Amino acid sequence: MNRQAQAAVMFLLGAALLHAGGTGLYLRYVKAGLQPLLLASGVVLVAGALATVWYERRRAKTATQEHGHPEPRTSWLLLLPLLALILIAPPALGSYSALRAGTALQKPYALGPLPAGDPAPLSVVDYASRAAFDHGRSLHGRPVRVTGFLALDHAGAPYLVRMALNCCAADAQPVKIALTGTLPPVLRPDAWLEVTGTYSPRLTRDPVNNGPVPYLKVTSARPVPVPHDPYDETWNN
Repeated sequence: MNRQAQAAVMFLLGAALLHAGGTGLYLRYVKAGLQPLLLASGVVLVAGALATVWYERRRAKTATQEHGHPEPRTSWLLLLPLLALILIAPPALGSYSALRAGTALQKPYALGPLPAGDPAPLSVVDYASRAAFDHGRSLHGRPVRVTGFLALDHAGAPYLVRMALNCCAADAQPVKIALTGTLPPVLRPDAWLEVTGTYSPRLTRDPVNNGPVPYLKVTSARPVPVPHDPYDETWNN
């Protein structure tokens, strides 16, 4: 692959990073905090590609004409991953991955006060941490609102799940809440629900890694669209 072709690939890679970082597509791959680095990388690659083209054109004006060997056409197959990144948005990890990995719930260093509101909006990780490690004391008997996707185990037991990120989707692990109480008549795996309920003292163990899986007593549930950021980044705080 000659310099012009390399510049073209570098430009497309930079454009793909800018596209992913500017549209939210990057959230399918990495955590939200890495957006500035992705955008900066895209700018550098695009600038480098343009500089390469400018340099090659300037050099061509002063260099003697030379005949080089043709480059192998298979080199252009390197464009396929770039086109896939631009044109195809991979789905976020769902119930299939969640049921085959143990819960990543970890004991937090500290638990802050509940957010304002009634019901209090909590992430899956926040509710699970309070229920499993604080035995519901920090919940103060208040109703809570939690959003996640549904997973059904082999016995049909429902879980509300959010995949937690440390860095990127490759290290995503599930945090699970077992559901009891008033549930929708039809439960569809991978459907996103906004669940309102109260603390339940019940606790079960994840069959994959024996990690704690607390219960939430559901009083109401409604389907919601997939959130802009389908992953939870708060599990290691």
